[in-house]
Amino acid sequence: MNSHLISSLIHFYPILNNQSLHISALGEGLIHETLLIDSESKQWVVQGFNESVFNFPDRIDFNLSLLSAHAKAQTEALPFLLPLPILNKEGMGLSEIGGKKYRLFDFVKGKTLQQIENSNQAFLAAEAYGEFAKWAKEISGELMQETIPGFHRLDLRFQKLEQASLKRPVIASEEREILEFYLSQKPLIDWYLNQLNQLPSRVTHNDTKINNLIFSQDLTKVEALVDLDTVMGGFLMYDFGDLVRTVACSLPETAIQWGEIHLLPEIFEELLRGYWEGVWDFSSPEETDSLLLAGEIMTLIMGLRFFTDHLQGNIYYRVSYPEQNFHRAKNQMIFLKSQQENRRLLSNIWSKVTGIKS
Repeated sequence: MNSHLISSLIHFYPILNNQSLHISALGEGLIHETLLIDSESKQWVVQGFNESVFNFPDRIDFNLSLLSAHAKAQTEALPFLLPLPILNKEGMGLSEIGGKKYRLFDFVKGKTLQQIENSNQAFLAAEAYGEFAKWAKEISGELMQETIPGFHRLDLRFQKLEQASLKRPVIASEEREILEFYLSQKPLIDWYLNQLNQLPSRVTHNDTKINNLIFSQDLTKVEALVDLDTVMGGFLMYDFGDLVRTVACSLPETAIQWGEIHLLPEIFEELLRGYWEGVWDFSSPEETDSLLLAGEIMTLIMGLRFFTDHLQGNIYYRVSYPEQNFHRAKNQMIFLKSQQENRRLLSNIWSKVTGIKS
């Protein structure tokens, strides 16, 4: 199979021609089939596209082509790499091989993190995502196509939980407690809906986990921002909020040590300082205000998604045991409560970083 794949790739990508190539698995490949191509002088990453997860590969290709065109037109480059698909000889980012779509990227050396090891890494990560937003600000988010429809629409996620709960004939007492908590978040839903009428659509990454960045070997700078399949139109609060959700929590979303899950205000501050470095000179007053509750919004979205999936029988998220989505939902509930209990403190931090009186 690999020899056939290599010969097909050479056909589509002349840069691979006349070289001794070796292909091997890269990473765990949980979504896309990801392979590493080695030559004597260079390395590339080839991905076999998973259309069962991303149903609209052509939309992704379109969005990334907008980024490519923008990169060529810009006189000031990003301070890190943005690995985009290498165009094949037909000028396309996707190549059809054996009934499957493939993409080729330049390989970026460095390290990835699953969790930060110090507060400076939180600052660097947020700064990189903020720089990306600044770099892409001249592209209207309205031009971008939805790669995952309704991905961060909080109101739709809330409706899906309501529908799933009505279809569940029996809800245990512990489930009922979590369900009632999430249903009690209607005021936050209303606040979110109000934002939809005020915030401009930006080009956003929409999956701002720490492991979607490649750091230098010594972890002192960001070398690349990767996993761009979720790039589409969105709001700044989505990207900053998911940073808060995944980086400013004491434990990851899979943790079940309930008493140890809480907000880390000092990390929130580093995240806001880093993100603000990128967006301060173009963020509208409404966008700046939205950053304060962004972490709550994204935590609520994920809690709703986890609990809905639990009620539906774990049909979307992969689980390693039957109750895992229930536990993920409880984890996010506890973290959301921690954020809401610390709103005054976070407001003070927000004012200090932005220079705006809350």
